[in-house]
Order: sequence, then C-alpha cells, then structure tokens
Amino acid sequence: MKTDAILRRILDLHPNKLIDLSLDRIERLLDDLGRPQDHLPPVIHVAGTNGKGSTIAFMRAVLEAAGSHVHVYTSPHLVHFRERIRLAGKLVSARRLNRALERCEAVNQGLPITYFELTTAAAFLLFSEIKADYLLLEVGLGGRYDATNVIDHPLGSVIAPVDLDHQDFLGDTLFKIATEKAGILKAGSKAVIARQHPDAEAAIEDIALGLGIHAQWAGEHFDGYEQAGRFVFQNDDGLMDLPRPALGGPFQIANATLAIGALLHFGTGVTEEQIAEGMRRVTWPGRMMPIRSGRLFDLLPEGSELWIDGGHNPSGGKVLAEAMLDLDRRLPRPLVMIWATFRNKDARGYIAPFTSLHPKVVTLAMNDDRASYAADDLVAICAERDIPAEAAAGLREALSLAARNGPARFLICGSLHLIGEFLEMNGTIVE
Repeated sequence: MKTDAILRRILDLHPNKLIDLSLDRIERLLDDLGRPQDHLPPVIHVAGTNGKGSTIAFMRAVLEAAGSHVHVYTSPHLVHFRERIRLAGKLVSARRLNRALERCEAVNQGLPITYFELTTAAAFLLFSEIKADYLLLEVGLGGRYDATNVIDHPLGSVIAPVDLDHQDFLGDTLFKIATEKAGILKAGSKAVIARQHPDAEAAIEDIALGLGIHAQWAGEHFDGYEQAGRFVFQNDDGLMDLPRPALGGPFQIANATLAIGALLHFGTGVTEEQIAEGMRRVTWPGRMMPIRSGRLFDLLPEGSELWIDGGHNPSGGKVLAEAMLDLDRRLPRPLVMIWATFRNKDARGYIAPFTSLHPKVVTLAMNDDRASYAADDLVAICAERDIPAEAAAGLREALSLAARNGPARFLICGSLHLIGEFLEMNGTIVE
C-alpha cells in the first residue's frame, strides 16, 4: 500500500500524466543521483514491438542455468509494481523499492518528470547497489527517447520484431517506428535483430551500418525451428538439438531463437547444456500462460482448459490465433474467448485472425484510468466478422457466461491490464 501511495504522488509530477518521450528529465535526475547508470553490470538492451519480454525471459533462464546472477527490468507489471524489477534473480522487496522511489522523489524536488522516467531512475539506482553479472533491460516505449536509453556502452542491443503500435508517438509507418526502435543501437556495441518486415529491416540496417555495427540477423546468421517435437537452433558453429521451450505457442520458437542468438553473439559463454536447461525452466507470466486452479478458474466446467495472454495489437492477435490453432490441431476443442482492450488499440485488427477458429466471445470493459472499449462496442466489432459475442459486466460474470458453453478451451486475452485483473482476482501469485 505504501508503494501505491508513492506511485500516485509520482503520477502528479507530470502535468498531463501522458507519455512524453524525452531524455532530458531522466538525465537530469540521474545526474543528481550520481549517475547510477554508470555503475551497472553488462547491459543487454531489448527493444521491439512484440516478444521483448519473452526474449528477456529466455535470456534470463539460460543465464541463470549457467549460474549467473541477473538483474531484470521489464514493464508493465501485472499485479504488483515490484514485478518490474529483479535484483540478482529475485523480485525487489517492497521495502527496498519504496526506499529507492522515495530517494528519487526527494532528489527530483518536485520537478516535472513522468512516472516511467522516475521509476526507471529508481530501478537504475537499485541495480547499481547490488552486484550481478548481467542486466537485461527492456525498453518501455520506442527506443531513441525511451527512459532506458541512457546506457552509453551496452554489452549488446536486441531488436525484437517491429510492428505497428503506438503510432501516435512513434510514427505512422513501419520505417518510422523501426527508426525509433533502432535508437538503442550504440557504436562499439554488438546487435542482434529478429526477422523483420522489409520496411523495418531497411530502417534498422541503415542505422546499424551508420554506426559501424555489423548486426547478426535471425534467418541469416542464425535460425531456429521446431522438428519432431524438438527445438533445433542453427548457426555457423552447427546445430543444437534442444527441448521445446516451456513457454506455450509456436511463436516462442522465434523468441527463443533470438535470445540464444544474442547470448552467443554477445560472448556470454553459455553452453548447449545450459541453453537446454533454460528452455526447460523458462517462465513468463501472462503470455500464453495456462491456468489450472484458482477462484475464477473454479467457475469453469470440469475438464476445461484456461489460457491467458496479454498481447494487444494485431500482430499479437495473429500469433495468439496461430497458437490456438496449433492447440486445436493437437486436441480439437471449442474455443471461448473472454476479451477486453483499450480504445487506443486496433481491436478490429486484433480479433480478425481468430475468425477462422469460429470462437464464441464474451466481452467486457476494464477498470482503469485509461479509456477501455465498452463491452457492447467489442460485441459490435465481433459482429462485423460474424463472430458470436455477448457482453459481461466484469470478469466474474464473463467467466460465468463463458462457462455456459460447457467444457471448452477458454482464452482470456486482449490486454496485460486485463490479465493483471484476472491474476489478482484468481489468487494467482506472480513471482
């Protein structure tokens, strides 16, 4: 509760409480804090539209399997803010987090600064205080002007797949968005890039070459694919025969491939055995995550499956629909979706890939300061695709309405905020 009170005060430090991409404010605060960003372990900086978090989860699992102590910074959180910060493998304690936030708040002296900027400064402060072997650092939004982009010499930069999202802030074309994402690339540091749309590839390659970086590209310098229930990684050194990643969904093969390619190119020294163990132990809450118990789970008919996923843009919808199709091929079951999203997201583009799966949908609005789509509006969007849908007043009612379909494959999706609501109400602990 104390953390929540501090965070509410921080929200009031920026006049409009909106995204305001700039480095001036955080650089001022970090200077006043003694530049903690200069006292960090080797940093792997990760940008992109989709797959950033999963790629970091894979890198963390492999590095920890190798015995390394790993700091991690990701966003957003699902239930509690401290999920964003791992110190040498463990979630930051509420007491230590509060102390860092209050110090940053005091040093800032009430000057204008955004929520993400001040909390990122607090994260850097925490990372500088505890020893670790690596820091896995996720970009919040974009790259060039993101608050995390104050690391002068990262060990390496990773750019996950780039797609259309946050066009109001990053630009209305893939080329422009990719240009912003590629702003994390630094001369003298290595880079590993996921497969990209040609427009995004052109933008990233232009910037990399301009900095003298000869990046490693997925599909060109290394690759990965599923074969006979196994995961095969390939580069110039040969093949690795690995277990299929513990994270669900065929799309995770690409994220795991990117993570392995980065760890190898950045010289972390991980072995094939350690990579295999990382594939077995990896976790990433809220992304293609199976739920097998809990207060809300108990509302579903016996014998049901329940999956949750926080992807929220059209490309996220596409890979999730492909994952549902993969499950259906293995074990055919009716699909019932519980769906909510925000008005600044492309709801039509998100739901379109599910049409061929013939789902039934229950829609709802979320409890959040931002504008959520009304449940009835999402019903109307489903009707445009001839997808049967009905509106619910909240998550508990949505699960109850969905349960009337009998045992099925249930999917809660469309927003990480919705997933956070579900996890909290279900009593699922996120660690």
